[in-house]
Amino acid sequence: MFVYNRLPFGITSAPSIFQRAMEQVLQGLPSVHCFLDDILITGRDDAHHLSNLEAVLNRLEKCGLRVKREKCEFFKNSLEYLGHMIDASGLHKSANKLRAVAEAPVPVNVSQLRSFLGLVNYYARFVPNLSTVLHPLNAMLHKEVKWNWSPECEGAFQEIKRQLLTPNVLTHYDPRLPVRLACDASPYGVGAVLSHLMPDGQERPIAFASRTLSKAEQNYAQLEREALGLIFGVRKFHTYLYGRHFTLMTDHRPLTTILHPHKATPSMAAARLQRWALLLAAHNYTIQYRSADKHGNADSLSRLPLPVHHKDRKDALEVYFINKMDTLPVSSSDIRKGTRTDPILCRVKEMVSTGLFPPTKDSENVLKPYLMRKEELSLLQDCLMWGQRVIVPPNLRPQVLEDLHTGHPGVVKMKALARSYIWWPNIDSQIEEKSKTCMSCQQNQKSPALSPLHPWAWPESPWQRIHIDYAGPFEGRMFLVVVDAHSKWPEVLVMDSTTSCKTIEVLRGLFSRYGIPETLVSDNGPQFTSEEFECFLKSNGVKHVRSAPFHPATNGLAERFVQIFKHSLKASKEPKPLQQRLDAFLLQYRNTPHSTTKEAPAMLFLHRRLRTRLDLIKPSVKQTVEQAQEVQCSYRALHAKERDFGVGDSVLVRDYRHGGEKWKTGTVSSQSGPVSYTVQVDSAQTWKRHADQMLGGHPEITKATELLPADNSVSPILDNREQELPLISNETVSYAPDQHADGLVAPATVISQNERRFPVRNRKAPNRLDL
Repeated sequence: MFVYNRLPFGITSAPSIFQRAMEQVLQGLPSVHCFLDDILITGRDDAHHLSNLEAVLNRLEKCGLRVKREKCEFFKNSLEYLGHMIDASGLHKSANKLRAVAEAPVPVNVSQLRSFLGLVNYYARFVPNLSTVLHPLNAMLHKEVKWNWSPECEGAFQEIKRQLLTPNVLTHYDPRLPVRLACDASPYGVGAVLSHLMPDGQERPIAFASRTLSKAEQNYAQLEREALGLIFGVRKFHTYLYGRHFTLMTDHRPLTTILHPHKATPSMAAARLQRWALLLAAHNYTIQYRSADKHGNADSLSRLPLPVHHKDRKDALEVYFINKMDTLPVSSSDIRKGTRTDPILCRVKEMVSTGLFPPTKDSENVLKPYLMRKEELSLLQDCLMWGQRVIVPPNLRPQVLEDLHTGHPGVVKMKALARSYIWWPNIDSQIEEKSKTCMSCQQNQKSPALSPLHPWAWPESPWQRIHIDYAGPFEGRMFLVVVDAHSKWPEVLVMDSTTSCKTIEVLRGLFSRYGIPETLVSDNGPQFTSEEFECFLKSNGVKHVRSAPFHPATNGLAERFVQIFKHSLKASKEPKPLQQRLDAFLLQYRNTPHSTTKEAPAMLFLHRRLRTRLDLIKPSVKQTVEQAQEVQCSYRALHAKERDFGVGDSVLVRDYRHGGEKWKTGTVSSQSGPVSYTVQVDSAQTWKRHADQMLGGHPEITKATELLPADNSVSPILDNREQELPLISNETVSYAPDQHADGLVAPATVISQNERRFPVRNRKAPNRLDL
């Protein structure tokens, strides 16, 4: 027996070996595709295309390969490649092959028919209803069927020619665009459409697929057939979907719960559905319902299925183990193998072995990071080392980054861990990018820095804007608190019931005494969000402003007064009735100058003091309030961060439901206030959120948050009213009304270890003799 010691001339005898060698040569080059000796080089513009072309030619030269000028084509807007015409708009059918289809003669036997169908099936991805058209022709391939070219066969033969000659374009697959997989099932087939969601909102198909159901599958219930359609689509387009997020579209609503990626499969579900749910668990997907009238692309394919070819099925267990090979830990042998196959590291390795390094200024950019460390480079068991750190080859870097991010540490900890083991050029920036693009880290990160203080505009007349809230229960009673924003005049009423009807009754009495206000500010309590309460305000021409949920600082004037009110009542030890103690507190509060207005609430609300000449000397109350607000803004600006969101922006909003993730993705639908927004979380939920409860959807916004050490974090936003109120001891504490200006809750700040810990004050000259 004689065997070849070397391969014969040409690539026909060993195409797989040649393909593997070419992939190793061109590994790591962007926008480059290779099939045997045909190399495609693309670019988004001329400059980018020239850069990619130069990189390929340099790589071929380094590996000792040459190209023939006569066989090369440069700067082509379109070209024919593997039987398809490719251009910027997408994938087209080749004109040469279409000519062969159009001129094909009528088959006279099964062999000629099989050849014709093979040519037609090469373009199956372009024809969504191919199986129906070919049904008479496919029936002729069965062994028990006698050859008979009937009129139905002739009609199918001419129809498929017509459809293939119809121009239609499939879009290019772009990993940066969202992917949708629409699946559907009929009593005799399943179909799937893989498409891109373009920036303009349109869906562009990437490929079509369908198949017929076997006799056993036709006996499935409709629920199981619909689930089978999803599984067929995921398996068919596995290479496009595995390892990235995609959206599953179905017109069968129960599947959105049974196969939901974040919900447990019902224990009563059939074993078949449980197995399919386990298969889908290996993918990162979101399942959505789409009504049948909008689901026609997949529905038509399920009713026009292709015949089943069992020989094309892949063994699921084999595919599973192949996919899991990349998750094995990286070893030193992998490092050695990757170093030998990387051209750049091979050159660095040769330099380290010989000690001959080119001048740094004359070297290539890819070699400069290594030449700058040439005195510290060494070889250890055929692995490149920088000091005590291993230099990782490019093909192993993504897996090493995954190992560094195990447990989802922050950027600082990932860098500290990497500096103990590994290094490669630009490792710090890749670690930062890895941490910023981790969706789990983004959805469970800390609250953002407080936004700059945006005070309420000071109303120029009393009772123009009022703030209301409920306080209690205290001593078994509830209290309705109403505070005038102009004068800070409070009204506290003891309530037997907190319903909307009772609240309206009390407010109607206040309106009869002081008039109807222009604006009423409240939180999102059920009394203030009911339809009855809204109708009452609209009928009286009152604008209702509600604060963002779980953000009491928006209604800070009422919230702060509630704290002062409860503190005063708790501190009073006299054995007097509750109403008597409440009246005493209100009398004192209304006659005490407020820390913001510098005037007593009674003076601004009732105007009881007569006007004298000295009143012309005093500064206006409005100027005093604005100065106080500027001071508050300057304090907040020390640690605040401006954040603006536009309609249509993708954001992360705080999710206060227990047991879920802290952050949820959504889209800004409108701006309800200067720092309040309405966010569309999904098709059924709309949340109102303050800017402090929102983050920009792009991961780069949270870079500063990731870098902040955990022990310097601030307390999270309080979840309920009782947690917002400080615990007061039984000791007698005198009332200090100037604790916080304008009634707003003082913001929490973040203090780093290097900042000074003493307060910063704006000093001003003393106001002597009240002049």
